Amino acid sequence: MLVTPESSGEVSRRIQGPDQTRMLVQEPLKKENNEMSLAINPVHRAVRNALAIGAAGAALTIGLGTSQALAAPTPSPSATAAVTAAALPKLPTAPKVRIGFFANVTHAPALVAQQLRLFEQNLNREGTAVEYVLFNAGPAAIEAMKGGAIDVSYIGPNPSIAGYTSTNGTLLKVVSGATSGGAQLVVKPNIYTVSDLKGKKIATPQLGNTQDVALRSWLKDQGLRTSIAGGGDVTVIPTENAQSLTLFKRGDIDGAWLPEPWASRLVLEAGAKVFLDEKSLWPTGQFVTTNIIASQAFLNQYPGTVRSILQSNNTAIRYIAANVTKSKDLVQEQITKWTGKPLPDSVINRSWGNLRLTWDPLPLTLKKSADDAVAAGLLQLKPNGLTGIYDVRLLNSVLRAWKARTVTAAGLGQQ
Repeated sequence: MLVTPESSGEVSRRIQGPDQTRMLVQEPLKKENNEMSLAINPVHRAVRNALAIGAAGAALTIGLGTSQALAAPTPSPSATAAVTAAALPKLPTAPKVRIGFFANVTHAPALVAQQLRLFEQNLNREGTAVEYVLFNAGPAAIEAMKGGAIDVSYIGPNPSIAGYTSTNGTLLKVVSGATSGGAQLVVKPNIYTVSDLKGKKIATPQLGNTQDVALRSWLKDQGLRTSIAGGGDVTVIPTENAQSLTLFKRGDIDGAWLPEPWASRLVLEAGAKVFLDEKSLWPTGQFVTTNIIASQAFLNQYPGTVRSILQSNNTAIRYIAANVTKSKDLVQEQITKWTGKPLPDSVINRSWGNLRLTWDPLPLTLKKSADDAVAAGLLQLKPNGLTGIYDVRLLNSVLRAWKARTVTAAGLGQQ
């Protein structure tokens, strides 16, 4: 499906990407000054009037369930970009950048930034054209980056780890966070205790993915054995998310450890109940769900472009905090645009309440996920482990310009 953007200052074309992904290429019409003028529609006006970019000490984490705007100055994204540009040194920028993402509520900052054209606002002024590349799974995004088909991507932690370790640390850097939380173990109503899980079949999205590792680690902590081959006290069945919903409805599986919106769909559409919310396993209730990675080659050559993407991501997070209801609509518009069908309102509302947005990449939670994957036999780490996987220097430069708290790489990279 090709969706033509509303702005008359843009042309669109659809091309086929790697691994059967779809790309909607959005290119500004050439102007004499090589910039694109945008009409201020109600959404852009809302950004101008309501966006809170955060003052010193402002919280880094924003719950999607809140309807309160942050108590902070409210300049527009364009004004924010001007202030940031004035406060930061000029860095090399690319003629084009290809940004990977999922049409999923867990990628809400990416979807809102697209719908509000925040990427275009920040990148077009630097002469950078933007392409969006849709993926359905993290491993496909990693393979695309290995093949040089994307430059930057929103992605989950375990594919990030796999991409880094499988290339001896040469492929990518994690440059920012985006989303935390939003994963649950949902089961049949007649399962009440951990011992009830023995002999049951539990689905995960993919062998070795973030939720698969989390399930196997938790079951091990409960004294229940699993096997990559499918044996053990609990049979873990890696299954595509939509198929898990079908299998649960048929009674072929007893539960699933899933990210949003699929956990909500099993609860609302198939009668599952929540046995465990993963956030209860983490000391602060936060764990990385989506972060932003950049190709090391692209990051080294065009740091200015990566910095503008991070600025757009941060601006989207602040916009969502100030405009919760509107942001749900924007996410729905993007999901419909890329998949052809919106989520039911009940599903997006339940999913929304289980997620938190943060540009903090939460590096210690990624390290714990890697350690769990090693323990499950799904990952091998070299002696230096994940040291070097992070580079949050550009993110911190933007945060300093905004007078917001900086983030740490927790000893796993440059900050």
